[in-house]
Amino acid sequence: MERSPERVVAEGYDRVADRYLAWTLNGPTRLAYLDRVLALLPPASDVLELGCGAGEPVARRLSQGHRVTGVDLSPEQIARARVNAPDADFLIGDMTQLVLEPRSLDAVIAFYSIIHVPRTMHTDLLGRIASWLRPDGLLVATMGATDSPGTVQEDWLGVPMYFSHFDAPANRAMVQRAGFVIESADVVEDDEDGRPVAFQWIVARRGFEPEMAR
Repeated sequence: MERSPERVVAEGYDRVADRYLAWTLNGPTRLAYLDRVLALLPPASDVLELGCGAGEPVARRLSQGHRVTGVDLSPEQIARARVNAPDADFLIGDMTQLVLEPRSLDAVIAFYSIIHVPRTMHTDLLGRIASWLRPDGLLVATMGATDSPGTVQEDWLGVPMYFSHFDAPANRAMVQRAGFVIESADVVEDDEDGRPVAFQWIVARRGFEPEMAR
């Protein structure tokens, strides 16, 4: 039986948990955008990290001054996150199925995680994220930079892994339609296990609804 994208992602990150952590700890793009998040957040913000992995370095650093909840499909990643970032809260779950209170968050962070969600679900997911954020709430997310309807890369860090995304102009339009005001949408090339891969990094704010703007 063919495995669902969610199962491919969860099992892949379970199997590659230690290697992935070692590989990502010092990723320069991840660290640069984490510094940007930290500079933009007001003190004691409520932050949700989608696809939190092992909690390093993002959840650990964010939880030193903010209330952080991390969500990930992989039980192995969450087990490590609870050790690496003991001041944060974590749950095993599918980001597309989360039910949260409207306007309950100051920021949603999604580093290299939305790219593992089937792109047919991206519009709905971004709408959910917008609903969770307070007015002017922050979204920082890694999106794809090329068109990929949905594929399984059979040898990604030694495991099969599912990816799906739109190209950069489509992402930008989709984020804006969800009610965000984009501050930047830069395409950055990362080294992915010895090969260059481009990602689009979105920094955006939840727009004010008309009744809130008056």
